[in-house]
Amino acid sequence: VAAVIINDGQVLCAQRGYGELKGKWEFPGGKIKQDENHKQALRREIKEELSCDVEVGSRVTNTVHQYRFGIVHLTTYYCQLIGGKPKSIEHMDIKWMSPSNLLALDWAPADLPAVAIVMKEC
Repeated sequence: VAAVIINDGQVLCAQRGYGELKGKWEFPGGKIKQDENHKQALRREIKEELSCDVEVGSRVTNTVHQYRFGIVHLTTYYCQLIGGKPKSIEHMDIKWMSPSNLLALDWAPADLPAVAIVMKEC
């Protein structure tokens, strides 16, 4: 799951700091644990990775992407920041971007379908 966090018309983007996709940009999030639903997992991951709280809203899209390391099933959700200020804990960098400028970043392929939707809808 991944969060399209919108605040004051800007979208939070996170740069991966490890793994095969190091340096690529993504919407922050992570894996769902066995006892969680999508929204619970997303709230937990955002708290762990960015030290802030979000309200999870509507689904943006579902994406399936084949990487060399495996298949990623990614569901993105629009989120509102409801507590704290995002801090880069697990990422190389984070930045707020205008939706119209999102393609200025080098996105991880699995995030690109959500990027296109966010650019159209926001």
